[in-house]
Amino acid sequence: MTYDVAKIRRDFPILGEEVYGNPLVYLDNGASAQKPSAVIDAIRHTYEHEYANVHRGVHFMSQRATDAMEGARETVRAFMNAADTKEIIFVRGATEGINLVASSWAEMELKAGDEIILTEMEHHSNIVPWQFVRDRTGAVIKVAPINDAGELMMEEFEKLLSPRTRLVAITHVSNALGTVVPVADIVRMAHDHGAKVLLDGCQAVPHIAVDVQALDADFYVFSGHKLYGPSGIGVLYGKADLLNAMRPYQGGGEMINVVTFEETTYAELPYKFEAGTPHIAGAIALGAAVNYVTGIGLDRIAAHENDLLAYATERLREVNSVRLIGTAAEKAAILSFNLGDIHPHDVGTILDREGIAVRTGHHCAQPVMDRYDIAATVRASFGLYNTRAEVDALAASLRKVQEIFGA
Repeated sequence: MTYDVAKIRRDFPILGEEVYGNPLVYLDNGASAQKPSAVIDAIRHTYEHEYANVHRGVHFMSQRATDAMEGARETVRAFMNAADTKEIIFVRGATEGINLVASSWAEMELKAGDEIILTEMEHHSNIVPWQFVRDRTGAVIKVAPINDAGELMMEEFEKLLSPRTRLVAITHVSNALGTVVPVADIVRMAHDHGAKVLLDGCQAVPHIAVDVQALDADFYVFSGHKLYGPSGIGVLYGKADLLNAMRPYQGGGEMINVVTFEETTYAELPYKFEAGTPHIAGAIALGAAVNYVTGIGLDRIAAHENDLLAYATERLREVNSVRLIGTAAEKAAILSFNLGDIHPHDVGTILDREGIAVRTGHHCAQPVMDRYDIAATVRASFGLYNTRAEVDALAASLRKVQEIFGA
């Protein structure tokens, strides 16, 4: 079956918008993807037809909302191939998922001198929580380097592993470089040293089929808004034995079994980690987003995006003074670059007037910028609805930027 990108684009109402009189060219999917009608309709349907608070109500609407939300949990479980829905924790996003593991597992398990391994390509949300852990426990953070192409230097990573290594926290796909990290090898090597592994899958799940059992990951996190779902919802996957041993992240309603002023007992998984009223419509709509993506097929999406990445790489290399940042052999559909001495913010501003949305800055990955001795980049990140014609528009507009600056 052919990949009908025109048909797919019709599923996204916002792609019909104009920006300063130009058709919207949305190339900021790495920051947040647009939403198909199926997701928008799921949110509207929830509030119009099946909204009530979940789990605790005996009335019809509460039961209906509960069934819809738990159905979404099963959809996510199947999407990740988790062993059980109790291993799927709904959180606000990957950031909260990482902080949950840092607070409820790492701060409980780690002691002074224990080691956490990160890499130079991590997003801030996979750096700062571990600094909190370091400061509170006395643990040590070690950083695995990347080469000039933006690839993890596996030999150097392996040298960092030791009997003191307790956790490896690493991105699956770099948000700033697009590098696809060989996480299966990482997990195996870490486990050989008795360490646990957390994978940040925010940039992976929209592009790559993820099987957490095959990966043997201990924890895996992602955010719904990058997977064409709503904002304010995400997923923490954790192995059940680890989650069961962890203390709750927050206290309140929903996560309890029995409460007295003397003692509280906690609910079973996954509810132990879902204190308070959850983002009910968000969870349901995340299930709709997963169904939408799987309905197209991640293999077909990957093929389309890989074609776009190859085409865009070729087209940008034809533009004088473009320097690509991150040229790993294995990449997702993310292109970071600089245009001569023109500041990325100036590039982004002019592209915006042409209707082209890109991201400029350090992309919440300042250590990556430090590695390349730059302050910022322009980042074009592609999604399942982008086209070669949009790549052509990007290349043409970059030449216009050069003309404006006399470059």
